[in-house]
Amino acid sequence: MTQTGNVQTLLDLEKLPIAVGFFEAPPPDLPRRQGGPVPAGCAFWREAQEGRAFYTVPEDHYPCAVGSYTHAIPLPVARAAELEQTVGFMVESGYLRMDEVPGIPTLRSTPAVVAYAPADRNAFPAHAVIVAARPAQAMLLYEAALAAGAGAALTPTLGRPGCAVLPLALNGGSTALSFGCQGNRTYTGLPDDQLYVCIPGDRWDAVSEKVAAVVAANQTMGAHYRAKQNTVTVG
Repeated sequence: MTQTGNVQTLLDLEKLPIAVGFFEAPPPDLPRRQGGPVPAGCAFWREAQEGRAFYTVPEDHYPCAVGSYTHAIPLPVARAAELEQTVGFMVESGYLRMDEVPGIPTLRSTPAVVAYAPADRNAFPAHAVIVAARPAQAMLLYEAALAAGAGAALTPTLGRPGCAVLPLALNGGSTALSFGCQGNRTYTGLPDDQLYVCIPGDRWDAVSEKVAAVVAANQTMGAHYRAKQNTVTVG
């Protein structure tokens, strides 16, 4: 992922792109996360954006029943009712409809380890790269993904839960977007003017290599549009 730094510079990203990996055992030389419990697994995204590299185990994800569900992590017997209780509260609050639940993407298998790191650290083979971006930045990443064969013109997109963008991208093998749910924004500090672009890890380098050309092309078109705007008489 040697191109990650270039992507951050070219797109003027506020936060580091982060790598996420799902494994049967801890990656070599990667430490287990230290610190107390967090309210949801998406809080680990924030820690990686701040420069930390680490792995987690299933019990680290138990505090968020919905996040555990999207990551195919079964809750222990003592907490098994929490998913139903959480979803029930969301429905009762008008935040979610029960008929939406079956459509929430989930990983196809349960990971023994979930790893997080800044994407430019090459700490482990990433299964996905998550980029927090403003809409204009996300548009450029979308174009780079198209150019690299890592995205589709009609891009899979979801709102809640935000963490479901990982299985959405991985199960489809294509770049996906998340608008960032209320919980995710609370636990990660994602600003209101940003969303997530999630790119399959094995396509990240190819996408990264296309960003410079995409940025240059958009600068050319921007100059063209501004010149045209100045030559058109309004009214």
